[in-house]
Amino acid sequence: MLLNIPAVLTEINLMRARELLGDAEWIDGRKTAGYQSERVKNNAQLAEDDPVAEELGEMIVDSLQRNPLFISAALPLRIFPPLFNRYETGETFGNHVDNAIREAGNSTYRVRTDISATLFLNPPGDYDGGELVVEDTYGVHGVKLPAGHLILYPAGSLHRVMPVTRGSRFAAFFWIQSMVRDDGARTVLFDLDTAIQQLARDVPNHPGILQLTGVYHNLLRRWADV
Repeated sequence: MLLNIPAVLTEINLMRARELLGDAEWIDGRKTAGYQSERVKNNAQLAEDDPVAEELGEMIVDSLQRNPLFISAALPLRIFPPLFNRYETGETFGNHVDNAIREAGNSTYRVRTDISATLFLNPPGDYDGGELVVEDTYGVHGVKLPAGHLILYPAGSLHRVMPVTRGSRFAAFFWIQSMVRDDGARTVLFDLDTAIQQLARDVPNHPGILQLTGVYHNLLRRWADV
């Protein structure tokens, strides 16, 4: 499932993020890449233990935990602490697939990467190029969202970041371990949850709401891995 989560961060959040990122100490992004990804990755990144990354990461996770659309779509069990990258003119990240397991720094905190997430931190007018391109069973999708918007996509999908040809592109990226590891099952649950919420708004006393809610929770009980 490829899904845009709009307005994850407020304008105040974004102003704070841009202020901190503008003065941050950037390192070679290849330092956190795997063997295959290192050969196609050309960008800058904040160190995982950078105080800027820690402050902004906490801000993002706090916002996501209060976002009903994100909760419904991702069914998060664990969220990897967000990382931050910067692409300048000529920089890119070629085709790659994310590692199945990510470990935060030198800790024992591990996340199975069911879902990948990219949160755009500056407006698309600030730069040319830099589209996130995701390939799935439905084709090839180019993604370039407004600042503060998040895109979710299966971590096992082939994806890349197109070269930036003007300006600078700033983003946060991270992974989610879902309570439901199968992308198809999560999609079914998300569609069902969305339909229940719409029915509850349009026909609040409809007797089918309770029955459908029961179906949702029985499927979640069957598929959840917690």
